[in-house]
Amino acid sequence: MSVFDMIRSAMLAGLGMQEKVKEFIDDLVKKGELSETQGAKLVKEWSEKAEKSTEDLTKSLNEAVTGAVDKIRISTKEDLDKLSAKVDELAARLSKFEGPKE
Repeated sequence: MSVFDMIRSAMLAGLGMQEKVKEFIDDLVKKGELSETQGAKLVKEWSEKAEKSTEDLTKSLNEAVTGAVDKIRISTKEDLDKLSAKVDELAARLSKFEGPKE
């Protein structure tokens, strides 16, 4: 299972859990064990916590991927752009010394 598949499964599980919690709270409201206001408050709290957890997971994954990329020293687009600009600069300087082409 790839990292992408694991992340996808975790996110889908989280979404499924969020739906189950909402259904559970809706059932409690229907049974009269919670008021609609209490139910709405609980759903909102759960959603906020789930969103925070998702943000934390995303941040952790971004840091892990960035760390892995740094360790294996993959060139970024910025690195390649800088290198290309340097090559262009050197080519221009070299052409001044070569003189006109025939």
